Amino acid sequence: MKTNKFLKVVLGLMVVFTVASCVQDDDYTVPSSLGDEENAKLNNLIATGTEISMAELKAMYLTEPNPSDNVAKLLETDIYVKGYVSSSDRTGNFFKEFFIQDSPSNPTIAIKIILNEVDTYNQFNFGREVYVSLKGVYVGEERIGNQVITLGAGTETDQYGTTVTSFGRIQTSSHIFRSPTTEEMVPLNLTISQLSSDYIGTFVQIDNAEFADNLLGKRYFDPMQDFDTKRTIQACEGFSYSTIQLETSSFASFRDELLPTGNGSIKAVLNKTYDGSSLIVAINKTEDVDFNGTRCTPLDISDFTVLVDEDFETAVNNTDFDFPGWTNFVEDGSRVWREKEYSGNGYIEFSTYGSGDDVNIAWAVTPGIDMSTIGGNAFFNFQAAQHHLDSPDNTLEIFVSTDFDGSDVLGATWEPVSAVLPTQSNSWYEMVDSGLIDISAYSGTVYVAFKVTGSGTDETLDGAYQIDNYKVLAN
Repeated sequence: MKTNKFLKVVLGLMVVFTVASCVQDDDYTVPSSLGDEENAKLNNLIATGTEISMAELKAMYLTEPNPSDNVAKLLETDIYVKGYVSSSDRTGNFFKEFFIQDSPSNPTIAIKIILNEVDTYNQFNFGREVYVSLKGVYVGEERIGNQVITLGAGTETDQYGTTVTSFGRIQTSSHIFRSPTTEEMVPLNLTISQLSSDYIGTFVQIDNAEFADNLLGKRYFDPMQDFDTKRTIQACEGFSYSTIQLETSSFASFRDELLPTGNGSIKAVLNKTYDGSSLIVAINKTEDVDFNGTRCTPLDISDFTVLVDEDFETAVNNTDFDFPGWTNFVEDGSRVWREKEYSGNGYIEFSTYGSGDDVNIAWAVTPGIDMSTIGGNAFFNFQAAQHHLDSPDNTLEIFVSTDFDGSDVLGATWEPVSAVLPTQSNSWYEMVDSGLIDISAYSGTVYVAFKVTGSGTDETLDGAYQIDNYKVLAN
């Protein structure tokens, strides 16, 4: 009997040692017995269910039955969603949760999965392809109003609304399945100004970044705090710094490491603060912070010659936009750009609200810029704001042309250019700086166009955009 007991103890220790060794070696292969069962469930899900996109899943919460109800929605049909794990709790910086994004590269959207388990990286490792059976699952938010679309197995209700609650271990095994595939995750390269709620949960990279000047000698976690520490990351964007907070958990294994003092790139997961009030980033591991270069300095406006400075201060409130040299063109519908003034500040605005048109498209085109008169590099810059914006399909687009004749807008060739623009995540009327848009490579006469597309009959597309402080600069 004693021998049998001794053998049981030895065998038990061998099992523990084997499992521990597997984890330490980063071996994320699904054990064959568990894998066969899980693969059978996954194969059945793919064979009998219907795949939907994460955007469709998000819309189920935001549009049905009414987004203002703040009620998590129970999904009752045989549908599933697929994604790739973008966060890891291996270092303890995430807790009982992981995000999946819609693609291992160039992601457009991600969702959070909350579950009552720790060390989920052993099952749902970084880059793992994961399928979620949605029948009987709730989609909503973990905390009302934080815009973090979350999947869970139950709900709870308070005075603010109904949120989702975690998957239990059995529910996890019934709804969340791993495929054998683990993909290389390529971070989405964005500037701090381009980060928005649309990308919550995605794996992103910010270049030309560094910790704020006052953090020299500080560590990732402040021991005077209980749960999370926020450290300011700044990046040189044009004439100033853009900033975002890096959040580190008190349970992170790297909490006591010193912050690097140089400049470089950081790879992280975009997230929200606990109360949902602002965007933050959180790292999976410190190896994703490469701040070994020389710190940056914002551009100095005094180094530039201002060639054009249109602040629209002479705008006449609520009149059709009619400034010398500018073109106000209607492509579709009845609305034109309008001059506006509020509290002594002039600007131009295009709004489709109440137009009665199914489609409204209008262009505001700047006077031409003669590139032959510019002896160095040339840039343009502006500020833009939105109000009542409800859909990314209600767009503001920026174009450049060198063959516009001053009147035939649709007959010209327009090249889209990238700029930082306001989104739904910005507050109404909050002016967003576009950054410097480089036009040095163009020759001849350059025109810049602001094009808005909306609708006067679709209430999700009847928002407005405002443009102010258009500048052309050279150095």
